[in-house]
Formats: sequence, C-alpha cells, structure tokens
Amino acid sequence: MFLELLNMLCSVFHFALHLSGESFPKPLSLKEERECFKKIEEGDEGARNKVIEHNLRLVAHVVKKYNQSNVDQDDLISIGTIGLIKAVSGYSYKKETKFATYASRCIENEILMYFRSLKKSAQDVYISDPIDTDSEGNSLSLIDIVADEHDIADDIEEKLKAEKLYRYVAECLTPRERTIVKLRYGLCQSTPLTQREVASLLKISRSYVSRIEKKALLKLRARFEQ
Repeated sequence: MFLELLNMLCSVFHFALHLSGESFPKPLSLKEERECFKKIEEGDEGARNKVIEHNLRLVAHVVKKYNQSNVDQDDLISIGTIGLIKAVSGYSYKKETKFATYASRCIENEILMYFRSLKKSAQDVYISDPIDTDSEGNSLSLIDIVADEHDIADDIEEKLKAEKLYRYVAECLTPRERTIVKLRYGLCQSTPLTQREVASLLKISRSYVSRIEKKALLKLRARFEQ
C-alpha cells in the first residue's frame, strides 16, 4: 500500500514539476487541514492521501534547494515524498506547530539521511569508478560527488541545528535570558559581545550577566538532550 501510494505521488510529481507551480493541488485551509487530521485519527485513508497530495508543493519547494547537487532530482522527489508521508503519520493537529513547518523539517531530515547514506556507501568498492562527465567532458567519479554531497549534508545539518536553536531559545528562555544569549553569541546576525559589554548595555553587573547566561545555557542544553 505504501509503495503504491509513493509511486502514484511521484508520477504526479514528475509531471507537475514540468508545469507551472499552479499545477500542484492548492494547500488546504487550516480548517480543511484540521478536519482531515481528525479523520486520519479515525483511520480515514482518503483524508491521509488528501493531505499528502495537497502538500506536494512543499516537497517541490524543498527539493529545489538541491537542484545544484549531483543527485538525480527524481531520487530527491521520492525521498522528499517519503518525508512528507512520515510527517502526515507523525503529526498531531492538537499541537500549536503548523503542519507545513513540521512537514518541511521531516522532508529535509529525510533528504539529509539520504545524503548520509550515500556518503557511507560511496566509501566501498566503486568509489573511483567513472559514472558521469562534467560540462567540459572530464570524467567524474563517485568520490567527486561525495565531496560535493559532504558540503550539502553539512549545510543541511547546520541549518536544522540553527532552526532548533532559535526555536528552543524562544520556547525555553525568559525574555531577559533570550536578550543576553542573543547579545553574547551574536544571534540574529548581530555582533557577539563580551559579558562586560552586555552588562554595560543592559545596565546590570557583569556577574549577574554571567549567572543568567549560565542558567540559560543549561536550559538549552537540557532541551537539546531531549
């Protein structure tokens, strides 16, 4: 059943990618989405398929980020669609997180795991075998692709970690703790400041800044360890 659904979605996807973005089913409204997830809880496969089909645009959006990679786009579409299906299965509409936010992370996580698996398997027997040519006709081997994919995987992983950090800062810290952490570590593209500079800016003692910073970092570490 799962493979049949995946094959069907990928066929639709491959066709739609050659057309305009309007060829994808339009996203569901929040009300429609919520109703579908209620039905999914009751075992309604039709509602499940509807949510997947109406979020194919999201997979396309994520896949486009990796158009410059040496991985076949059809493979990324399939992998991204698996991530979307997993997102539908794991999402709870009772939480405040929007489904699109949750699903995009699942899709990127699935692609990241795929790149990791390629890096691992590419270290075996065929790493030097020529498999393609570049724009100038030079032979490309798996090791050339692995080098590129290493950067891609690292970029994705760093992006996911950054997203988690900003989310945890917003969720776990008090307003004062958030301010001090952002100033100390240069979050939001600001310049990192010393504890003394932060203390001067906020008109509090340096030791107080140190205590708040330490408490905030412990909170964040505990949240990451969960």
